[in-house]
Formats: sequence, C-alpha cells, structure tokens
Amino acid sequence: MNRNILFGALLLVVFATGTKVKLAANNVQTETPDIASGKKTYVEYCAACHGDDGKGMGPAASALKTPPPDLTTLAKRHAGKFPDDYVAEIVRFGKPIQAHGSADMPVWGPIFSARDKFNEVAVRQRIKNLCDYLATLQEKES
Repeated sequence: MNRNILFGALLLVVFATGTKVKLAANNVQTETPDIASGKKTYVEYCAACHGDDGKGMGPAASALKTPPPDLTTLAKRHAGKFPDDYVAEIVRFGKPIQAHGSADMPVWGPIFSARDKFNEVAVRQRIKNLCDYLATLQEKES
C-alpha cells in the first residue's frame, strides 16, 4: 500500500512540475499537460495554415498570398535553438516585415486575450504552451 501511495505522489509531483516522463518499459514519452494544451491551441488556431505537422501545408495554405513557413525548422533557422521569445512575439503581435511573409497571419494576441477573458496570465500561459508544443515539432539534427 505504501508503494502505491509513494508512486502516486511521485506522479503528482512530476505532472505538477510539467516535467516530461519517460516510461522505462518502452521508452515512450508522454505529453505534459502544458504541451497537450499547446497542441490543442495549435490545432485550433494554427494547423489550418501550417498543417497538422507544422510544415506549412495546411488546408488553407493554398489560399494565402504567401505560403506559411515550415514551423519544424524554426530551431534550425535560429542556430539550433528553438526561439521561444521570437515565436511568442510573432504569435502575440505579428511581424510586419517581409521575412515572415504577408499580413495573412492573424495577430493572435488580441484574440487570445478576448478568449481568456482579458486575463494576461492566461494569455501568456497559452502562448508559452503553444511555443512548448512547437518546440516538440522541430526537425532533429541528422
């Protein structure tokens, strides 16, 4: 009985801290609640243009003036490190320079703000979770 309580407490601590858990038996990684939340936001707001896999070939991509960028190469395009701050800024405020493409990409900050009842902490968490999920989509170096 004590081992079950200890195991349950350990799982609670792991999930409460947002740490990824590796299952030793088959080495399968589980998603943290934050990454699962980020994935949900991605599917709801981003996948139509960027595609389910993040490569920029979503069902709405062909209707855009400028093709959506491949989000799986963000780290590669930023010296091998996922650019959390850069992505958060684009999601929240947009990026009006040509390198990002046209103004086809919505500025999600005000939309997330309204959706989260103007709770700034919730908006920042939503964007962080989205960035955490996008970081999991990055191409692995070969």
